[in-house]
Amino acid sequence: MTRVFHDLTTGMSRRSGIIPDESTFNDFKRQCLSTENWISKYDKNGMEVWVEGAPLSATQGNKGNSAKVHKIKCRITITDVSAAIMYDVLHDSQYRKTWDPTMLESFDIARLAPNVDVGYFSWLCPKPLKNRDVVTLRSWQASEDEYVIVNFSVKHPKYPPRNNLVRAVSLLTGYLIQPTGEKSCVFTYLSQADPRGSLPKWVVNKASQVLAPNVLRSVHKAGQNYPAWKAAHNPDYKPWLYPIQSELPMMDPAELSIQRVDSLENVDESLTKDAQENEDSS
Repeated sequence: MTRVFHDLTTGMSRRSGIIPDESTFNDFKRQCLSTENWISKYDKNGMEVWVEGAPLSATQGNKGNSAKVHKIKCRITITDVSAAIMYDVLHDSQYRKTWDPTMLESFDIARLAPNVDVGYFSWLCPKPLKNRDVVTLRSWQASEDEYVIVNFSVKHPKYPPRNNLVRAVSLLTGYLIQPTGEKSCVFTYLSQADPRGSLPKWVVNKASQVLAPNVLRSVHKAGQNYPAWKAAHNPDYKPWLYPIQSELPMMDPAELSIQRVDSLENVDESLTKDAQENEDSS
């Protein structure tokens, strides 16, 4: 199935220039497995969180956009849930509404290929920051050895930025799930994004030391509870595995374009009270 998906998306990517090909997946997996230039921020109970060190160009005074990109990698060793179930959890948008308290709104918009779709997602940010949203193109691959989901931000003509939310930009974000047994896996999440805005230091620290571990715990618990939930909620419906089940309309990839950071309004949130850091760390 993965081979067929790749053939389809590779052909389409040559025409549209926007659908990921094998090199995108390979680059994402390389970053997930890399140890170079990653700084450990959390390592406890089979859970690890890293942030990427500042690029050499940034330390030499070339700030550019790279200085605003937040890159975080999280990994958890799971001993009681299979990789296949964790993969289903990530895809099942109906189930996410039951376990993700940070989600404001989420829906799929259209599909571009059997393993490619475009969707909208908005989420709560720690107060007093403004909440964020994204429109992303998502693509996935599944095999016996690994499950991979990647996404990046795109412009959709019918879903422009909203006045009450800050439109963030995903440069390359996703998940790598590697089976280690029938009911065990290594689950890696990597995000390379520009949240837009000059975020205060307490936000960056909280994201790596508090929020990320909490998210990993929530996802793990969601995996533990998913089989029972799915058994009672349309158990045979899994369009991410069986594309023929998808009810999404087809969309021409040419209608989308990659969301560039410099085309969005920047929001300065750097003056939010540093006292928030003390409040949230207590």
